[in-house]
Amino acid sequence: MKAFQAIKMVGGALIVLASVSAYAQSSDAAAPAAPTAASSAPSAKSVKAANRALGRKVRSALSKTKGLSVTNITVRARGGAVTLAGTVPEQPQVDLATQAAQAVPGVTSVKNALSIRPVGQ
Repeated sequence: MKAFQAIKMVGGALIVLASVSAYAQSSDAAAPAAPTAASSAPSAKSVKAANRALGRKVRSALSKTKGLSVTNITVRARGGAVTLAGTVPEQPQVDLATQAAQAVPGVTSVKNALSIRPVGQ
Protein backbone atom coordinates (compact mmCIF):
# COMPACT_ATOMS: atom_id res chain seq x y z
CA MET A 1 0.00 0.00 0.00
CA LYS A 2 2.83 2.43 0.85
CA ALA A 3 4.61 1.61 -2.40
CA PHE A 4 1.46 2.49 -4.35
CA GLN A 5 1.18 5.83 -2.53
CA ALA A 6 4.83 6.57 -3.24
CA ILE A 7 4.31 5.85 -6.93
CA LYS A 8 1.27 8.14 -6.97
CA MET A 9 3.31 10.91 -5.33
CA VAL A 10 6.19 10.53 -7.79
CA GLY A 11 3.76 10.46 -10.72
CA GLY A 12 2.02 13.60 -9.44
CA ALA A 13 5.34 15.36 -8.99
CA LEU A 14 6.35 14.49 -12.56
CA ILE A 15 3.08 15.88 -13.90
CA VAL A 16 3.61 19.12 -11.97
CA LEU A 17 7.19 19.42 -13.23
CA ALA A 18 6.10 18.77 -16.81
CA SER A 19 3.39 21.43 -16.62
CA VAL A 20 5.78 23.98 -15.09
CA SER A 21 8.30 23.23 -17.81
CA ALA A 22 5.64 23.63 -20.51
CA TYR A 23 4.51 26.93 -18.98
CA ALA A 24 8.09 28.21 -18.87
CA GLN A 25 8.63 27.29 -22.51
CA SER A 26 5.48 29.02 -23.68
CA SER A 27 6.37 32.26 -21.88
CA ASP A 28 9.91 32.19 -23.30
CA ALA A 29 8.52 32.22 -26.84
CA ALA A 30 6.78 35.55 -26.19
CA ALA A 31 9.79 37.12 -24.46
CA PRO A 32 11.51 38.66 -27.53
CA ALA A 33 8.44 40.82 -28.29
CA ALA A 34 8.19 42.19 -24.74
CA PRO A 35 11.37 44.35 -24.53
CA THR A 36 10.39 46.51 -27.50
CA ALA A 37 6.96 47.29 -26.03
CA ALA A 38 8.20 47.75 -22.46
CA SER A 39 11.38 49.68 -23.23
CA SER A 40 9.65 53.05 -22.82
CA ALA A 41 7.87 52.11 -19.56
CA PRO A 42 9.83 51.69 -16.32
CA SER A 43 10.17 48.12 -15.13
CA ALA A 44 8.45 46.92 -11.99
CA LYS A 45 11.86 46.41 -10.44
CA SER A 46 12.92 50.02 -11.04
CA VAL A 47 9.58 51.33 -9.73
CA LYS A 48 10.00 49.30 -6.52
CA ALA A 49 13.57 50.55 -6.14
CA ALA A 50 12.43 54.15 -6.57
CA ASN A 51 9.65 53.66 -4.00
CA ARG A 52 12.10 52.14 -1.51
CA ALA A 53 14.56 54.99 -2.07
CA LEU A 54 11.86 57.60 -1.50
CA GLY A 55 10.72 55.78 1.65
CA ARG A 56 14.30 55.83 2.96
CA LYS A 57 14.61 59.56 2.24
CA VAL A 58 11.37 60.26 4.13
CA ARG A 59 12.43 58.07 7.09
CA SER A 60 15.76 59.89 7.16
CA ALA A 61 14.03 63.28 7.14
CA LEU A 62 11.71 62.16 9.95
CA SER A 63 14.61 60.92 12.07
CA LYS A 64 16.40 64.27 11.65
CA THR A 65 13.35 66.28 12.72
CA LYS A 66 13.78 67.76 16.18
CA GLY A 67 10.99 66.93 18.63
CA LEU A 68 9.69 63.96 16.65
CA SER A 69 9.67 60.43 18.02
CA VAL A 70 10.03 58.13 14.98
CA THR A 71 10.24 54.86 16.88
CA ASN A 72 6.69 53.77 16.01
CA ILE A 73 6.30 55.42 12.59
CA THR A 74 6.28 53.43 9.37
CA VAL A 75 6.62 54.98 5.93
CA ARG A 76 5.20 53.64 2.67
CA ALA A 77 5.94 55.32 -0.64
CA ARG A 78 4.25 54.64 -3.97
CA GLY A 79 4.94 56.82 -6.95
CA GLY A 80 5.57 59.94 -4.88
CA ALA A 81 2.57 59.39 -2.60
CA VAL A 82 3.72 58.75 0.96
CA THR A 83 1.68 57.19 3.77
CA LEU A 84 2.75 57.65 7.38
CA ALA A 85 1.33 55.09 9.82
CA GLY A 86 1.90 54.19 13.44
CA THR A 87 1.78 56.11 16.69
CA VAL A 88 3.29 59.22 18.21
CA PRO A 89 3.00 60.40 21.82
CA GLU A 90 1.58 63.92 21.15
CA GLN A 91 -0.54 65.77 18.56
CA PRO A 92 2.18 68.28 17.54
CA GLN A 93 4.32 65.34 16.38
CA VAL A 94 1.64 64.36 13.86
CA ASP A 95 1.96 67.78 12.21
CA LEU A 96 5.77 67.67 12.41
CA ALA A 97 5.85 64.31 10.65
CA THR A 98 3.57 65.55 7.87
CA GLN A 99 5.62 68.70 7.30
CA ALA A 100 8.91 66.79 7.30
CA ALA A 101 7.60 64.25 4.77
CA GLN A 102 6.20 66.98 2.48
CA ALA A 103 9.59 68.70 2.42
CA VAL A 104 11.36 65.66 0.90
CA PRO A 105 12.07 66.07 -2.82
CA GLY A 106 10.00 63.62 -4.87
CA VAL A 107 7.06 63.52 -2.46
CA THR A 108 3.85 64.51 -4.25
CA SER A 109 1.36 63.86 -1.44
CA VAL A 110 1.33 62.74 2.18
CA LYS A 111 -1.43 60.69 3.80
CA ASN A 112 -1.10 60.86 7.54
CA ALA A 113 -2.52 57.80 9.29
CA LEU A 114 -0.68 58.45 12.56
CA SER A 115 -2.53 58.07 15.83
CA ILE A 116 -1.71 59.47 19.24
CA ARG A 117 -0.64 57.04 21.95
CA PRO A 118 0.84 58.60 25.08
CA VAL A 119 4.07 57.09 26.36
CA GLY A 120 3.46 54.06 28.57
CA GLN A 121 0.10 53.09 27.10
